[in-house]
Amino acid sequence: MAEFDTVIRNAVIGTAADLYSADIGITGGVITAIGRALGPARRDVPAGGRLVLPGGIDTHCHIDQPMRSGISLADDFLSGTVSAAHGGTTTIVPFAAQVHGQGVRAAVDDYHRRAAGKPVIDYAFHLIISDPTEKVLYEELPALIREGYTSFKIYMTYEMLKLNDRQVISVLAVARREGAMVMVHAENSDCIAWLTEQLEAAGKIAPYYHAVSRPLAVEREGTHRAITMAEIVDVPILLVHISGAEAVEQIRWAQARGIRIYGETCPQYLVLTAEDMKEPGFESAKLVCSPPPRDKASQEALWNGMTSGVFQTFSSDHSPFRFDDPNGKKRFGETAPFTKIPNGVPGIETRLPILFSEGVNQGRIDLATFVALTATNPAKMYGLYPRKGTIAVGSDADVVIWDRDREVTITNDLLHHNCDYTPYEGMHVRGWPATVFSRGEIVVDEDKLLAQPGQGQFVKCDLPSLAKPRPR
Repeated sequence: MAEFDTVIRNAVIGTAADLYSADIGITGGVITAIGRALGPARRDVPAGGRLVLPGGIDTHCHIDQPMRSGISLADDFLSGTVSAAHGGTTTIVPFAAQVHGQGVRAAVDDYHRRAAGKPVIDYAFHLIISDPTEKVLYEELPALIREGYTSFKIYMTYEMLKLNDRQVISVLAVARREGAMVMVHAENSDCIAWLTEQLEAAGKIAPYYHAVSRPLAVEREGTHRAITMAEIVDVPILLVHISGAEAVEQIRWAQARGIRIYGETCPQYLVLTAEDMKEPGFESAKLVCSPPPRDKASQEALWNGMTSGVFQTFSSDHSPFRFDDPNGKKRFGETAPFTKIPNGVPGIETRLPILFSEGVNQGRIDLATFVALTATNPAKMYGLYPRKGTIAVGSDADVVIWDRDREVTITNDLLHHNCDYTPYEGMHVRGWPATVFSRGEIVVDEDKLLAQPGQGQFVKCDLPSLAKPRPR
């Protein structure tokens, strides 16, 4: 009689702490045993001595999020999760974005409708707070946190999203009181607006000037101001999509002072630079994102930050706008100024292979750091650990068998998102997910999708241990 539903045999298991050889026994979608020569199973999956790692958790991605001015994201919850799964990600946490004049509860209800029956992997929701009214702060947010929506994002830029400093502090105070985690997009909005006016007056409106309008100093100042407010309230925050060396210095300074500041960076900042945005014509609109790609010195600072504790998470910030579609990058035409180009790049499927190839296989980070940044720390950051983010008895059987030596040239035709380009076209990587399990079921095997729409489950988040208030 079978002891397990599935046994993954002869695995080299990598976690954020250990690397060892064993079998993994799975029953009812949960890991129920780890050991040598486990008993019989209904299904044996030979790992053949390959790496078996926790499934990736992408905690910064934009899926089917309502947009302004007729702009549309390319991916819904089906195409977005199919793409994520092919890249070795088994849980995503996109954003339920509050619309000005409406409550946050309405955004959550809308997002559940958008997701219904589509995801092939598990998912949770962050909240985006753009209108922190008294009702939102004192009624809706506390109730939603108790219901499993324990993290929210706030912006210091973008006209329809940005909060002023008083509003930021008010949101941080709620997070401290309730034990939630706040993500901050930190850039100085007024400086960006002034620089943009100067560039437009000089006729410098090509896509490249998007990067010029958002220099390192804009991110550095916003980062420092966000740190200051977090220090005043005494609440941890996560500074998202850090791109520049100067922002890294600010986070390092705060961490050295004992301020609970966490950092996140993304693939586009490790392998793209502002120089790549100097392509002629409108082509460089493909790389318009905020913050923009920087320079080689910033890339080195980011790699160093991943090994020195500056960064705890590595996310895609997947924002898939089609290039040739009128609802995407060319919504306002190929002569539109950079201010009219939707901000964001796709990357949910390429996140893990890029970091594995450029980081682990190039010797910049070790395997434990890779697992920590892409799975374990995100799970801890957002109240999903130990159900997600590790390989342990009692955890969901979200695991990935990796072919660490498979060589792939990234092309858009290879990928499974609904976007018509990838910013990493032609990039050569070594290391690719071979077999992807979600709660014990194979969802992708050797590039073949085996999952059905709606197979993924919504996961409520516990209060994050990293956001626990310190006694005063």
